[in-house]
Amino acid sequence: MSYYETMYILRSDLGDELTDQAIARYQALLTEQGATEIETQHRGKRRLAYEIKKQREGVYIQMNYKSGGNTVASLERAMRLSDDVIRYLTITQEPPKAARDEQTA
Repeated sequence: MSYYETMYILRSDLGDELTDQAIARYQALLTEQGATEIETQHRGKRRLAYEIKKQREGVYIQMNYKSGGNTVASLERAMRLSDDVIRYLTITQEPPKAARDEQTA
């Protein structure tokens, strides 16, 4: 299992309730797939550098979690099929310092 960070941008015209539902949907998907240590940060609404899918603003969400590669594939597939997600990116992270210390001990 590896540590991942997924940053995604939701449409800004969704409203607070639909934005919270979308965040909860992706958190639930990660939990169902066996991801652990899920940490979500709501980065807020920001202006995009350029227009994407006729949107000038987006709501930025960052999720950090520990899981296998299949979990990332299913999460990205769900985001790709969603009309609410403008963009997404997943990168592999270094384990947190506490986890690295446990591995060496």
